Amino acid sequence: MDHAAAPDRFRRQLQLGDLVAYGLAYIAPIAPLSTLGLVWSASHGMLALAYLLGGVCMAFTAFSYAAMVREVHSAGSVYGFARAVLGPFAGFVAGWMILLDYLLIPAFVYVVMAVALGELMPGIDRGVWIVLLAGFTTAVNWFGIGSTAKVSFGAVIAQIVVMLALLALAVFVQLHHFGAAGLGLAPFWHAPFSLGAVLAGTSICVMSFLGFDAVSTLAEDTADRSGRTLGRAIVLVLALATGLFVVSAWVLGNAMMGAHFRSLDAAAYELAGQMGGVWAGIALAWAYAILVGFSNALPMQVGVARVLYAMARDRQLPSGLARLHPRHNTPHVAMLASTAVSLVVALWLREAMDQLAAFVNFGALFGFALIHVCVMVHFARTQRRNVLMHVVSPLLGIMVVLAILAGMNHAALVLGMVWLIAGLAWWQLWIVRQGLVVTGAVTDPFAEG
Repeated sequence: MDHAAAPDRFRRQLQLGDLVAYGLAYIAPIAPLSTLGLVWSASHGMLALAYLLGGVCMAFTAFSYAAMVREVHSAGSVYGFARAVLGPFAGFVAGWMILLDYLLIPAFVYVVMAVALGELMPGIDRGVWIVLLAGFTTAVNWFGIGSTAKVSFGAVIAQIVVMLALLALAVFVQLHHFGAAGLGLAPFWHAPFSLGAVLAGTSICVMSFLGFDAVSTLAEDTADRSGRTLGRAIVLVLALATGLFVVSAWVLGNAMMGAHFRSLDAAAYELAGQMGGVWAGIALAWAYAILVGFSNALPMQVGVARVLYAMARDRQLPSGLARLHPRHNTPHVAMLASTAVSLVVALWLREAMDQLAAFVNFGALFGFALIHVCVMVHFARTQRRNVLMHVVSPLLGIMVVLAILAGMNHAALVLGMVWLIAGLAWWQLWIVRQGLVVTGAVTDPFAEG
């Protein structure tokens, strides 16, 4: 299906509030709870510093996304940017690598929900919960982005309430037992300090921030065609999430000092139980399962379906994925295909949540590096370059990405390279056979305003 000739378009209906709600629902205000124990262990207790560093790292990427969404108005996110600026091959590589993030992060959420429900009903296998969640998200998203936006807004409010309640409990317990000393700076810095440990923690907690970038997949659903509203939403989502995550990591990090956990995957629920009694741990597990499990996966499924749709529309994936539902205006074929992949991966790695988190981060970081390259190349060509925003910020962003990748575990790096090689093989077998390789940059047929 040729991109320029595509008769079907998404309905432009989303405003700034819808975009921010979508981004925060994708990130999930209580996202740190899913990897709390893993980040705490990897960072040697300095999880607040790890989250602060993660937010700063992602800020450079958010600025690059905000710059590009004003220039290229495509539902394909980094795929659309790289295709327009660097050409079809670079676009394909960008899209293929970001799919490692967008395909696997729903799988991660499915597993997180299964872990939460496993704390409540340990007799039921995690696979059962994973299948039920996949079916629920598909049913809601089937009826269009308007339905998803409404559920996302309610879920964000509820998650913030739950997170604030947990933090209030932690503050009360710490002050009651230790006074003012109960809220010290150890989660930010303590001796002996290990930069390697902090970077290792950051490489895990980066996944908690993923979602601000997914807002860019709604470029063709946004009422404002200029991209300015989309850019503001991206930066605002990251700023709100970073503030909440750092405060949460600081408060909970103090509560975790000297603690021991049976399972790092379920550390948040064990911590709640230790602070407020068994009922608190059970209540948090139920809240996480319902609020995150049945809402956070919704925008994730939307994002990956739109990337698949955009790549198929440009004939870089099978054209059947570029179909829109005639009534609900959803890329339903792409959604079903992506859900099937996420479901299989979730069932396969349901007992290896840490590995799944690392795999997700590799794809995201690779895509982030490419978005920085797009900014530098595009604005150098257009002669509208701002040295600070279009040169210094992207270069710092690339350096940060490389630093985080250096702290990532070996298995994630190996899988990432295997995925890249598989993508290059697909390019040779599918794209070249169709004679679709052209030279030079490709303009964006959907650029408007």
